[in-house]
Amino acid sequence: MSVLSLLPPVLERYELKYIIPWHMVEEISDFISPFCSLDYHSVNEEENFYPVNSLYFDTRNFQFLQQRIYGKDTRMNMRVRSYADGKTPPYYMEIKHKISGVVKKYRATAQADEWPHLLIAPEYRVDEDDPQEQSNKELFLRLAISYAIEPKLLTRYKRRAFFSTVDDYARVTMDASMSYRLQDDYSLSPDDTMTHYDNETIYVGNMLPEGDSVILELKCNVGEVPT
Repeated sequence: MSVLSLLPPVLERYELKYIIPWHMVEEISDFISPFCSLDYHSVNEEENFYPVNSLYFDTRNFQFLQQRIYGKDTRMNMRVRSYADGKTPPYYMEIKHKISGVVKKYRATAQADEWPHLLIAPEYRVDEDDPQEQSNKELFLRLAISYAIEPKLLTRYKRRAFFSTVDDYARVTMDASMSYRLQDDYSLSPDDTMTHYDNETIYVGNMLPEGDSVILELKCNVGEVPT
């Protein structure tokens, strides 16, 4: 039995993603306003968007990526997330485990004196007061060793996020200005070497004008899809 099936996740939910053009952001924000409010990250930010940085890990042969490419029913990814300029802790270690369309998310916190030492120092030991934090951090480190994960990709985008005011749990997020760079170290700080996802000189096909693509994501508890 997988160790992931033995521990309670932080969240267990459905996640539905769509690509929309920028001009729909305000239309959708207005449409959902009777049922949703901006989350605490978005409220005080310019245009209600806050920066999100994510360092993604994978195995040497990109096992997690292959699971996604081939549409495996069970798949996983591991990342560490930061906000603002990526230099200010805390950092958030996350595991997302997807089984038959249901996403289980495990999250633990790393402080400045822990990152990245908890991943690269053999003598590091988890010592948390909160049992859930202890379990999730131990799980992340155990999987990091089992899969011999390596840093692969740093992404950055700005997010406008809402939470439902009529459901126990439901979120709407819109991610824009998405960029990335290949990475083999543990830095969480983006810079001007990042490549935009809508760069038409790299990605050809039915792309929107650079900077115009937005990822709309709907998230809700399992068994509680909003109608």
